[in-house]
Amino acid sequence: MLVLKFILAMLPIIWLIAALSGLKMAGHKACTAALLLTLALAVGFWKLDILYAATAVLEGTLNALWPICLVIVAALFTYNLMLKTGAMEQVKKMLMGVSRDKRVLALLIGWGFGNFMEGMAGFGTAVAIPASMLAGIGLDPIAAVLGCLVVNSTPTAFGSVGVPTVTLASVTGLDVTVLSGSAAMIQFILTMVSPFLMVCICGKGIKALKGMIPITLVSAFSFTIPWLITAQGIGPELPNIIGSIGSMGCMIGAAKIFNKDVPEEYMIGPSEQEKTAERLTVGKGIRAWSSFILIFIFLMASSVLCPPVHDLISGIKSTVTVYAGEGGNALSFSWINTPGVMIFLAGIIGGRIQGAAPGDMAEVFADTLKKYWKTILTICAVMATAKIMGYSGMISDIAKFLVAAAGPFYPLIAPLIGALGGFVTGSGTSTCVLFGGLQSETAQALGLDAVWMAAANVMGAGLGKMVCPQSIAIGTGAINAAGSESKVLGAVFKYFLLYVIAAGAICYAGSLLGN
Repeated sequence: MLVLKFILAMLPIIWLIAALSGLKMAGHKACTAALLLTLALAVGFWKLDILYAATAVLEGTLNALWPICLVIVAALFTYNLMLKTGAMEQVKKMLMGVSRDKRVLALLIGWGFGNFMEGMAGFGTAVAIPASMLAGIGLDPIAAVLGCLVVNSTPTAFGSVGVPTVTLASVTGLDVTVLSGSAAMIQFILTMVSPFLMVCICGKGIKALKGMIPITLVSAFSFTIPWLITAQGIGPELPNIIGSIGSMGCMIGAAKIFNKDVPEEYMIGPSEQEKTAERLTVGKGIRAWSSFILIFIFLMASSVLCPPVHDLISGIKSTVTVYAGEGGNALSFSWINTPGVMIFLAGIIGGRIQGAAPGDMAEVFADTLKKYWKTILTICAVMATAKIMGYSGMISDIAKFLVAAAGPFYPLIAPLIGALGGFVTGSGTSTCVLFGGLQSETAQALGLDAVWMAAANVMGAGLGKMVCPQSIAIGTGAINAAGSESKVLGAVFKYFLLYVIAAGAICYAGSLLGN
C-alpha cells in the first residue's frame, strides 16, 4: 500500500517533469494541469473533503500573491523602469570602466553584480543582465552564459530579497532566521568555489587563474563572509545584497593593486574600452544607482537592525486562517513591512529621481504585469498544489516511502531532490514549496535535523536552476543566441554534477555532525 501511495503521490511531480522537459509545455499550463491532477487525487484517493481542498487552493494562492509575487513584480518593475530611464545603461558603463582585464570584469559583473541582481530581483535577471553585459564587452557569449549559470546557483536561497527561504520557512513551519543561517552554512564551500570557476570558464581554462588568485580570493571572501554573517544574524532578505556590495567594492580596490599587468589574450581592446569607460559625474552615478541605493536603505531601515522603524510598522498586518480543515496554517499579511512594498517604494522614488514621469511608471507597471502574468499564474498553481499535497497527506506518504528506501543515507540525496525541483520549475521558491515539507518531514522521521534538510532543499534548488531549460533559455536569449540551448546544457552539465555530488557529501557530513 505504501508503494502505491508513493506512486500516486508522485504523479503530479512526474507530470511536471514530463510536461516541462519532454513535452516542452509552458510552465503556467503544466502547473495548472498539475494542480487539477493533484485535486483529483486528493479528493478521489486521499478522501480530502472538497471544501477543505478548495480552501487549500485559496490559501496557496493568497500565500503566492502576498508576499511572493509582490516581490517579483516590484523587482521587475524597478528594473524595467531603470531600462526605460536609461539608468541601467549608466550602471552598466560604470561597472565596465573598472578594468581592461576580461577576467576581472567577469568577476565584477558576473559574480559581484550578478549576485546583487539575484538579491534584488532574481527571476533570471542575474543570468540575463550580466551575461549580456559580458558579451557586450568582448567575452565569449556562450562562456558568459555558462559562467553566470554556475555562479548563480548558490545565491538562489536569498534571491528576490529572500523569497525562497521565507517561503521555505512558511511551508515547513521552521524559524526563518535559523533556516537562513543553515542555508548559508550548507552552501558556504560551494559559494567560495564559484568565483574561481567563473574565472576558469570565462578565461577558457584553469590557466586563466594565473595572476588572478589574489583578486579571486578577495572576491570570494568579501562576499561569503558578510553573506554568512547577515544570513545568520538578520535573516534571508539581505545576504546577497550586503555580500555583493562589499564584494564589488573590494574587487575594485583589489583590481587597482593586483591587476596592473594584463596579459594580451585577456585584454579588452582600446576601442571597446573607450566605449565602456565613459566617465560619469558623481551626481549622474548616484542618480543611476538611486533605485538600488533606496532599496538597500529601505530594507535595512525596516529590518530588525533598526528597531524604531521596524517595531513601528511590523504590527501593521492581518492574520487569517483560510484552510477549513484541521491543522490549518495562519497566514500573516504584513501590509507595509514586507520587501515587495519597500522595493515598489524605492522603485517609484528612484524612477522620479531618474526622470520618469507618472505616465511612464504606469506604462512600465502595466507592461510588467502583462509580460509576467503567466509566471504569477505558475507560482499560484504550484503553491496551491503544494498546499493540497500537504493537507491531504500526499507529501507525508512520499516522505514515508523515502525514509524506508533511503534510511540513514537520505542526506546524500536530499540536495538532489531539491535539484530536481529546480530543474523542473526553474524557481527556488517553487522548489521550496514542492519539496520543503517533504524534506523536513523525512528528516523528522529519520531523527535528523529538519532545518539542515530544509537547507539542503534550497541548496539543491539553486543547483537545479543551473541546468534548468528556462534558465538556459533566458541566458541564450540575452546574448541573442537562441538555438544554442543544447550546447550550453552540455557544457554546464559537468559543473552541475560536480556541485550535486559535493552538495550530497556536505549535507551528509553536516547531518552526522548535527547528530
